[in-house]
Amino acid sequence: MLSWAITFLVIALIAGVVGLSGVAGTATNIAWILFVVFLIIFVFSFITGRKPPA
Repeated sequence: MLSWAITFLVIALIAGVVGLSGVAGTATNIAWILFVVFLIIFVFSFITGRKPPA
């Protein structure tokens, strides 16, 4: 998921350099949403991670 967020961020940067502001804005929003979802899943899995057998 993090790789997808980075991919959309790179697309947004390239689109911004080329001058496609609509595409850049959309890709930035998608990258932000994916990053937030990644963080939520990461924190959830960190808290409820596998415990070593007792």
